[in-house]
Amino acid sequence: MSSDRDIRLDATVSRYEELNELLADLTIMADQNQYRALAQEHASLSDLVADIRRSRKLRAELEENRILLTESEDAEFRELVREDINLTEAELEEIEQRIEMTIAPTDPNDQKNVIMEIRAGAGGEEAALFAATLFQMYTSYAEQAGWTYEIIDQNETGIGGFKEIIFEIDGKGAFSRFKYESGVHRVQRVPVTESGGRIHTSTVTVAVLPEAEEVEFEINPDDLQIDTYRASGAGGQHVNKTSSAIRITHLPSGIVVTCQDQRSQHKNRDKALRHLRSILLEEERSRQAADIASERRGQVGTGDRSERIRTYNYPQGRVTDHRIGLTLYKLESVLGGDLDELISALNAAAHEAKIRGDDQW
Repeated sequence: MSSDRDIRLDATVSRYEELNELLADLTIMADQNQYRALAQEHASLSDLVADIRRSRKLRAELEENRILLTESEDAEFRELVREDINLTEAELEEIEQRIEMTIAPTDPNDQKNVIMEIRAGAGGEEAALFAATLFQMYTSYAEQAGWTYEIIDQNETGIGGFKEIIFEIDGKGAFSRFKYESGVHRVQRVPVTESGGRIHTSTVTVAVLPEAEEVEFEINPDDLQIDTYRASGAGGQHVNKTSSAIRITHLPSGIVVTCQDQRSQHKNRDKALRHLRSILLEEERSRQAADIASERRGQVGTGDRSERIRTYNYPQGRVTDHRIGLTLYKLESVLGGDLDELISALNAAAHEAKIRGDDQW
């Protein structure tokens, strides 16, 4: 009896063979759009199908060699067969791992832009300063990847920190790299505001949302209350001259989003709507949450010091991700945007969990 996995692999091979026939059809060749789409699908399956076929060939060879071991009494011949079995098993294991990596469930949001929300938690001014540090860390990583970012809204403190900052990172695959950054980030260091030299522990919460396209989630205009007001804070003299800042209230849910980063009221409205749409779509995808407040708390926690996904310890120069038990003694590099080792380790752990059917991620 075939397993679900075998059925899926059989279907993949059958589809690949079907594509071979379709791509040889003169009628389809005449339709360039259809031909291009089928050719892309064919290319995306070719390596997987080659691995499936090789895996099945190796399994058949293993079965034959194991039978030979039981039938032959020639010691030298049996030793050669054992060596062949060992080599075949090693190759088969490598191919099977590659197949599993290919067929494991993927996140449909992975290729999307992201909206990130960073908020100071426990720790007052020191937490706000670290929120600014995390903002710099993430935007540096984005710039190194060739992506761009735009601030949607920010609430600055007097000495350069952020009570909160909300921004969008625009780049293909951005969500796939940032999605496991949601949670409480803990910092342990001597604050610049501390004259006694004592190490303080503060927290910052991070939420990561895939940007929702208008076609994915349509908002009824009648559900919105849109207010304008004069912007305040950084941005130059213009911010206080006109009512360009936007506050949008989604009446059914009570969610409020604001944007005052742009001089143009129209641009601020567009940014605020993108933020709102992403929040509402994320809430729809998490129907088990009673309301948006519980969903947001579930994602980022309360900011209490006891909750954390990651710790940044300045005296020891280390970063520890508590979910996967990974510690790196390269704090300065990580805060400078060198996040690939952390992010790749998190993605690998999540991938393995999904293969096992573990939904903790």
